Amino acid sequence: MWRIWRLMDPLRVFVVQGVFLFGLAAMIHLILLSTNKYNWLDGPTAKRPVAAANAQMPTSVASLSATTTK
Repeated sequence: MWRIWRLMDPLRVFVVQGVFLFGLAAMIHLILLSTNKYNWLDGPTAKRPVAAANAQMPTSVASLSATTTK
């Protein structure tokens, strides 16, 4: 094992490992913050009722395209 440390600088290895682990932790935290269930800053958002999500479009737009002018 000691021969590995003769090939690589221990300080450089530990700095690279620390930067990698910090980047990995930041990435995991940002992924969790982007989810609805694990967002600890905003909390879970309330879901809209299904009836409001599936509301019909106004019929006035459809009636405008049905008229023809000569």
